[in-house]
Amino acid sequence: MFDYLLDEAQKKIRDEARDFVRWVPREMVLDMDADRIRFPKAFLKEAGRRNLLGCRYPRQWGGREMDWVTACVILEEIGTLGYEFACVFGVGAELVCDAIMLHGTESQKEKYVKPLLKGDMFAAECLTEPRGGSDFFGATTRAEDRGDYFLLNGQKRFIVGGEGADFFLVYARTDFNPETRPQDSLTAFIVDRGPGVETTYLYGLMGCRGGGTARLVFKDVKVPRENIVGRKNGAYDVFNTMMIPERLGSSVMAIGSARVALDVATRYTSRRKAFGAAINTFQGVSFQVAEAATLLDAARALGYATARAVDSGVDMHRVRRMVSECKKFITESCQKVVHHAMQVVGGIGYTNIFPIERIHRDIRLASIWTGSSEVMSMIIAHEWYRERLKRKAPAQERDYEADAPEAFAEDEKIYE
Repeated sequence: MFDYLLDEAQKKIRDEARDFVRWVPREMVLDMDADRIRFPKAFLKEAGRRNLLGCRYPRQWGGREMDWVTACVILEEIGTLGYEFACVFGVGAELVCDAIMLHGTESQKEKYVKPLLKGDMFAAECLTEPRGGSDFFGATTRAEDRGDYFLLNGQKRFIVGGEGADFFLVYARTDFNPETRPQDSLTAFIVDRGPGVETTYLYGLMGCRGGGTARLVFKDVKVPRENIVGRKNGAYDVFNTMMIPERLGSSVMAIGSARVALDVATRYTSRRKAFGAAINTFQGVSFQVAEAATLLDAARALGYATARAVDSGVDMHRVRRMVSECKKFITESCQKVVHHAMQVVGGIGYTNIFPIERIHRDIRLASIWTGSSEVMSMIIAHEWYRERLKRKAPAQERDYEADAPEAFAEDEKIYE
C-alpha cells in the first residue's frame, strides 16, 4: 500500500477494512472455494454493518462521501481475502449502486441503495448473455412496453451473485426497429427477484467459487415502469458510466490478491534452504521476486493515478483510456506476480498447503470478466488516437519531428 499517498481519513478506513478482513473466518474462505457456500451473505451483511460498502456515496444513502482513491484502498484490502470476495463486495456496492446513484430516482435510492449499503439486500448486474459478453449492443433479452410495466424475457449468464441477489440491474432491448442505432435500443431496469426470475444454473468454475455465479432466465417478468434506471432506450448512458466501477474496481481487486501471493512467496523463499543457503540468495529466485514486486508497484501506481483522475473530473475520453489501461495492465501484471510467486515456491506451491494455487485459479478471471484484455486494447488504441490526433500542440511546445538531420526532405515523407 502506498501509505504516503493517503490522508488520515483514508488510512483510518483502510485499517477498518483490514480489521474486517481479519474478522472473516478461515472456514468461510475454504467453504467458498469448495462451493459449500454458494453466496456469502454473512460476509456482505458484516461489511454493511461496518459501513464499508459504497464509501463513495452520500451519507443520506448510507455511504461516507469519500472518493475513488478511498474505494480503491478498500477494494485492494478486500482482495487480499481472495478475488471472489472482492467481486461480490464490489458488484452490489460499486456496480449496481453506481448505476442507481448516477441515473436513478430518489425513490429508487431509498428503496434499493439504503438496504444494499446496510447489507440487508444483495444485488447483481445482468449484462452478459449466452450468445456473448463483449458485444453489449447485441443483447437479445427483450422488454416489451405494456404501458405501466414492461414484459421481460431472455437469459443472462456468468452473473456474479446471481444465486443470492434480491434484485438485478438488467440491460434489455426495448426498441425492436432494426434501423434504430444500437446505442438507442436498450434500457436498464431494476428487476426484483420474484415470479418469472429463475436461477437455472450454477457454474462449476475453475476459481472464484462461492459467489453464486449463475445463469438467470426471465420468463414474462413484469417490471414496473418506475424501475427504469435513467430513461427508456437510454442504457448506453448507464453502461458508459458503469465502465469506471466495473473496470477500475475489478483491476485494483487483483492487486490485493497478488500482494498476498508475493508475501507468501517472500516468506517461504527467505526460510527455505537448498544447497546450504536460503533460496532467496539465488538470482533465479530473487530476480523473479524483484520483477513481481516491480509489477505490483507499477500496477498500484496506475490504479491510484487513474482513481485520482476520476476524482479530479478529467475528460471522460481520457478516463476511459486510463481505466482500460488499468484493466489490461493491472490484471495481467498481477497474474504474472502470482505466476512468479508459484514458480519460486516450487512444487509445494502447486498444492493446497499454501494459498497460492487458489489465488492462481481465482485471478485468472481478472483479465477476462468486465471486458477482456483484447477489448481493452481496442479501447486504448481508439482513445489514444482520438486524443493525440485532435490535440493541438501548445505554442511553446517544441517541434520534435524537426530534430532529425533530414527532417525537411519533404520528398521522402510520403504518406499515400
